[in-house]
Amino acid sequence: MSKFQDNIRIIPRAAKVTAWIVSLGFGLALGILVTHPPDGKPVPLAAKILMPFFIFVAALVYIHLIGYVYGDAKRRGMRYVMWTLLAIFIPDAIGIILYFILRDAMPVTCPSCGTSVLSKFTFCPNCGTSVKPTCPHCGKAVELGWTHCAHCGSTLPGHLPRTP
Repeated sequence: MSKFQDNIRIIPRAAKVTAWIVSLGFGLALGILVTHPPDGKPVPLAAKILMPFFIFVAALVYIHLIGYVYGDAKRRGMRYVMWTLLAIFIPDAIGIILYFILRDAMPVTCPSCGTSVLSKFTFCPNCGTSVKPTCPHCGKAVELGWTHCAHCGSTLPGHLPRTP
């Protein structure tokens, strides 16, 4: 299965149903308004076709993105209700853009007990096993490939073990 299909599965079913209902409603309402304008002026045929279609697609994509923000934030252990509300109420999809810029990394699985551990943690809160490489001198998390600890400056061993 592709990564795109995996990401589509994150969107809750309620968001998908809501997206289709709202999009159809907006598309039909605009289609009626364009076909029978209140001022009686004729509307070009291209506008009668393209405007409802554009509104339908835009509403469908926007609501699916809000659903994705909800599902992805929940999966990452973030404040999913807050991010969903920001995605809804900050205009011009800026809330959605902010989510993609500021979202946390995916949680990792503890190699010892299998607990899902937030990426900002160095040790598993369930069993205390290290889930990231640490400095042997100060015990703080270090990245793979570093030769010196960024926190205390001590020299790190040549090959740090890879984390799962």
